[in-house]
Amino acid sequence: MHLTQLNRECLLHLFSFLDKDSRKSLSLTCRQLREVFLDPRLWNLLHFSSPCQLRRDNFVLGPSLRYLTVCWYSSRVLQVCNIEDWLKSSFQRDICSKHDSLVSTFLARVRHMCPNLLSLTLSGCGHITDRDVISTLQSCRKLRRLHLENCVRISDSCLEGVAAHGGNLEEVKVDFCRNITQAGLQGVREKRPGIQLSAERSAGMIPDSKPEEREPMRRTLQKLLLFS
Repeated sequence: MHLTQLNRECLLHLFSFLDKDSRKSLSLTCRQLREVFLDPRLWNLLHFSSPCQLRRDNFVLGPSLRYLTVCWYSSRVLQVCNIEDWLKSSFQRDICSKHDSLVSTFLARVRHMCPNLLSLTLSGCGHITDRDVISTLQSCRKLRRLHLENCVRISDSCLEGVAAHGGNLEEVKVDFCRNITQAGLQGVREKRPGIQLSAERSAGMIPDSKPEEREPMRRTLQKLLLFS
């Protein structure tokens, strides 16, 4: 039997075992397999291991998407993206300029096309902002699970958005996000006691501060050392 003689359900089942690139390659062989590739039922889960994969056309976004993960485990995240903007060299800024808006732009597409999203995981996405996450919560009202890890621009403002717009959220994780504070976490616990909230290391890390904010602290420390 030729592959194309199988019915749609069998073809969908076969496609489900393939990665995104293999699905795309197979879809280019004939019109029938292209239609299977475009079937929304095939795309209820998407996993990306780097922002550059978001540029490819080997996946389909649509109302069927339920689970989305964008993880970037790279030394570049630690050595470049996680550095405060005012501390970056021109070379580091040049590196970031090539990908700094990729995840934010992709999330804008998700907000427009995937209203039934249930789970969102963003890990190592050093350029996403509080506004990106809050806007997603406002558009994807069915979201139940939000997991943010090592996202340095995420702050207590994001947690305020969780409290205000996360009506269906059941689980929220903000791990290794250094600009999250205990006060922000406590605010969510008070306003949304039903949410299972965790923050590994986040509230215990040193938050970012601009140079002009650091100067008074430095002077205070100097005085303490002088009179101690």
